[in-house]
Amino acid sequence: MIRQDYNRVEPKRRNVLDHRKKQFADLTYKEAHYPTRLNIYAESPTADITLEEFEQWAIDRLRGPVLVELEACSFRNRSPAETAAHMKPMLEKYLPLDTNSSLSTQLAAQRKKDHYSHFILRLAFSSTADLRRRFSRLETMLFRLRLSTDDMRERTAFIQSLNLDWEMVSEDERRQLAAELAATSGTGQGVRKQQAVDEEIWCKVDWDRVPELIETRKVFVKAGKAYVPSREQTSMVVSEFSSFLDRALELTARALPRLDEDDRLSPILDHLSKNFVTPDAAYAHDDNALSGAVINARSIDSLATSHFPLCMQNLHRSLRRDAHLKHFGRLQYTLFLKGIGLSLEECLAFWRQSFHKVTDDTFNKEYRYNVRHAYGDVGGDTNRRGGGYSPFSCQKILTEHPPGTGENHGCPYRHFNVENLTALLQAVGVTDRAVLQGVKEDKEKQKFHMACNRVFEFAHRNEIRRAKEEGVMTAAQLETIVHPNEYFKRSYLLKSLGRDGAADTMTSR
Repeated sequence: MIRQDYNRVEPKRRNVLDHRKKQFADLTYKEAHYPTRLNIYAESPTADITLEEFEQWAIDRLRGPVLVELEACSFRNRSPAETAAHMKPMLEKYLPLDTNSSLSTQLAAQRKKDHYSHFILRLAFSSTADLRRRFSRLETMLFRLRLSTDDMRERTAFIQSLNLDWEMVSEDERRQLAAELAATSGTGQGVRKQQAVDEEIWCKVDWDRVPELIETRKVFVKAGKAYVPSREQTSMVVSEFSSFLDRALELTARALPRLDEDDRLSPILDHLSKNFVTPDAAYAHDDNALSGAVINARSIDSLATSHFPLCMQNLHRSLRRDAHLKHFGRLQYTLFLKGIGLSLEECLAFWRQSFHKVTDDTFNKEYRYNVRHAYGDVGGDTNRRGGGYSPFSCQKILTEHPPGTGENHGCPYRHFNVENLTALLQAVGVTDRAVLQGVKEDKEKQKFHMACNRVFEFAHRNEIRRAKEEGVMTAAQLETIVHPNEYFKRSYLLKSLGRDGAADTMTSR
């Protein structure tokens, strides 16, 4: 009798469970049409695709590289024109989107791949707020790039298809305001300006939606309405796209716990989200040889003061203060030291000397194995044996394992408040008010890489100037640093200018 009661499923409970399973399964197949190459991704795709297409399309969009390389362009402060030129061959190879005027026979296939790959990655990157922000930012960058390079006729058709709450300016109103509208055009004068006005498609919106256009006097304002020409509508469309995507990602995040996912998809989605790193975030361990560098347990103190980025200086200072670091701090610092060329034996000696408050027995039991495992000296993963883990990139430090109470790992530019960050910078010798103010502004805008590079340029300002004058720095060496070990290497090479072979080492990199 007890067994019967235990196994019995009440009809009401069964209905509730059935409803939960079905509430996200009501999408029916609907043929997708792509009248333009641009897509705001408002409708979910419903057709069947193979598992291979599911994975490969997502990889091509993410690490083709497309989104990842766009992020690298952002980190390196490339201009829109430089970014477009850099991305053109990659987009043509991994995520092509031809215009209607090209008469390509692959239009439908290209646009289907673009549609599906966006939604696959939307699903993969909705789990955390950090991933959602990053995905939204990069998809917005991709959308802006495509919009700016689109055919004028197709771009206009796409904007009109969005049914945005913009009021289109009629022909009569445009003629009545021709002089005022012509005044906002910077092209030519007289007849040429009037022709520019006639060729533009104008809309009007509330003035507070386009403050940047008003500030730069690019629009005419009347009765609370800003008259925006088609050439300036790009920023408005991009803003609409970004807002829509942010809302869509929030809805996807809420739905994730209740989705009845195919077990074959979960590993793919998990792999995509965990490998969302920039292409130059991986640091080549074999590329760490520095001419004349003495890197051993005894030299770490002086190297930390002169060449370490702020994240590693913070770990080193905390280690010297407390004679201890918690797990993630030890791992982040150990891999960095490994990346600068510290051998396993010297690294073990460094940690043993640093943990001077514990006994040899305690160190051997609780800490020694972790250091050896990081170097790949022990552990069951044969793919890692002999190599171990790679040093953490800036992106990994920024997005994974945020520090908790009593922990010192992470990125100070992100994880410290402004007061503590300023105090740390001043403690390591950054006292210039302009630099500190710039770092504060970078932090507020979440441009943590820019803040780190700003400090690097201040600390090495004399060496950078000399390197430029002597022509021993290439364009690649002037790009934004996106890895702590690259920070160390560039710092060491700059500070070594004037020593025998230093200039040759820099130009040969």
